[in-house]
Amino acid sequence: MSATLALGLVLLLPGVGAVVIGLLHHFPNIREAMSLLTASLLFITVLYLLNAHLNADPQQLQLAELLPGLPVVLVTEPIGLVFAALSSFLWVVISAYSIGYMRGMQERRQTRFYIFFALAMAGVMGVAFAGNLLTLFLFYEMLSLSTYPLVVHRETEEARRGGRIYLGILLGTSIFFFLPAMVWTWWLAGGLAFTPGGILTGKIEGTAAAVLFGLYLFGVGKAALIPVHRWLPAAMVAPTPVSAFLHAVAVVKAGVFTVLKIGVYIFGVGFLSQTSASEWMMWIAAFSMVMASVIALRKDELKARLAYSTVAQLAYVTLGVSLASPMGALGGALQIVSHAMGKITLFMCAGAIEVAGGKKYVSGLRGLGRKMPYTFTAFLLGSLCIIGLPLTGGVWSKYYLMKGGADAGEPILLAFWILSSLLSIAYLMPVVVRGFFLPSPAENEPQQSLEPETSKAVPETIREAPLWCVIPACLTGILSVVLYFLIPSITGFVAPVLEGGVPQ
Repeated sequence: MSATLALGLVLLLPGVGAVVIGLLHHFPNIREAMSLLTASLLFITVLYLLNAHLNADPQQLQLAELLPGLPVVLVTEPIGLVFAALSSFLWVVISAYSIGYMRGMQERRQTRFYIFFALAMAGVMGVAFAGNLLTLFLFYEMLSLSTYPLVVHRETEEARRGGRIYLGILLGTSIFFFLPAMVWTWWLAGGLAFTPGGILTGKIEGTAAAVLFGLYLFGVGKAALIPVHRWLPAAMVAPTPVSAFLHAVAVVKAGVFTVLKIGVYIFGVGFLSQTSASEWMMWIAAFSMVMASVIALRKDELKARLAYSTVAQLAYVTLGVSLASPMGALGGALQIVSHAMGKITLFMCAGAIEVAGGKKYVSGLRGLGRKMPYTFTAFLLGSLCIIGLPLTGGVWSKYYLMKGGADAGEPILLAFWILSSLLSIAYLMPVVVRGFFLPSPAENEPQQSLEPETSKAVPETIREAPLWCVIPACLTGILSVVLYFLIPSITGFVAPVLEGGVPQ
């Protein structure tokens, strides 16, 4: 297989997989096997492209030319390859997890669920391998549309309301901010190709450059920067595999990945540093980081707490890019990887708890960890990665972000990172402490819980969720630690690109 063919297959495989899954509607076992097979083949194809690039064989594939000089084109480059490898691997994991969850919860319309999962992955791959801003924009919008049916999957009034907020904000920010910014860039630079060092040097400066940067960052609604973040908690009405998919594999990761690509390949780290165009966005990101953490601390519903945690953690990436230093951009890139691994673990654990015990609220988890030790241990490992403790993957992104703040001459940002980390301990660790160390109401006397549907004692019959739910969560929990040893290799792969836009 040629590498050029493999580049085309990253779009073709999920598309064909979606069609075949639809045809297997009456054969659920084969349908789910096909979902797993499609995800596995995509991951293998991405690894093939990664190996080709490491062997000095970068690829390019033009799909169409919408306007003269504006092709729809796919390319392989370091940042995109890391994102594609991460997303395609986690699709394998979440596909396996979905089998246990969807069957355990007896969800309806499972075929439609798997179809749109596959179509959304085609959008993710298009974003990952986009060779210019136009291509990225097209697949970015495809991703918004293909994930909408996943958000409203349960078709309740609450789901429809959440779906309207979800699609309204994502399409609204794209149309009113992202699209004008892209047209403005094309008018200034005469093209939209992703170029190391950026394409705007000498084309714009001062206040105009700051405004253009702001249009992009608020236009990338999937990055969930406050105040365009409301779609993210609204989307938590979806089944938990969808929540995990949105947070760790597809939508939010596509958002911060887009922010990173725009910062590195459209503006350039050197340009941002010289013009101070990103300085004002740096403080908005720092505010988002802390404010979302405070809101997460006040949420009793576990998925809502994790959703606002994601808003805070995504702001780390935006802040890293806005620091306009290679170390800051590197920290942002590594934050995408570590947060994906940690957060998918947390959401899968939340879903396993729901499947096994019907528990959705933190206040209702007392003593449950002793009945579900594997699930709660995985939650602990994912939490440590999100917090950024040593010997987890998350420590590297926090280290490079703080170093980037020092390089940019903004040591005061250290206080924001410390505060955000302390808050993340405060809203994640109670889940583990309640589960493992507090007596369950059954062991003492029943106590009124804030959880409306389960104010009674924890049933003795609760045990671990089905293996399809537990094994994927344990796997990514362990990988959150293994990632600590893998990050240096990722750093060596992407750092030269991030440093390429900085004048010597």
